[in-house]
Amino acid sequence: GQELQIWHRRWYDMKPTKMRNLQIYKATLEFRSRQLASPLSKDLRKKYNKRSVRVIEGDTVLVVRGEYKEIVGKVIKSNAAEGTIAIEDIKKEKGKGEKIDVMIHASNVVITSLDTSDKWRRARLEGKKSKNMIVKDPVADDTAGKAKSTVSEASTGETKSTVSDSADGKAKNTVSDS
Repeated sequence: GQELQIWHRRWYDMKPTKMRNLQIYKATLEFRSRQLASPLSKDLRKKYNKRSVRVIEGDTVLVVRGEYKEIVGKVIKSNAAEGTIAIEDIKKEKGKGEKIDVMIHASNVVITSLDTSDKWRRARLEGKKSKNMIVKDPVADDTAGKAKSTVSEASTGETKSTVSDSADGKAKNTVSDS
């Protein structure tokens, strides 16, 4: 994890509870957005092998606590600053008859169906590496000091073999008829 706030000299004088509260309640929107996560239902937990995921618009959720308990609906709006979401069928009537969305805290819902239209989110859920993610290949590091050879066959029936030695960095090409 990354630190939520820049470490400052005055933090040495703070109690841990005050420090934690500063990191939670005065965090930047980027970190608040990460806190907008809800637990997955049991079948989704087994499928994706994850316990919780960030809630986005389009997910279907079940309210498990509060006045609107056991209501299932689709997320239509999220507020990262407050950590709340608005659900499709949950409205409250104001004094003049106007209906407004009720914002429910993300910790009070369980995700029952995920919106997987985003390729990046789908790859993260399934544990696949994205093309944009730079990953160091441990196999390539092990074979860096060894000689590599590659054999490819051309359409003319010739076999071209390329042998490179990493010690001198030169490649030798040999062509033989089959």
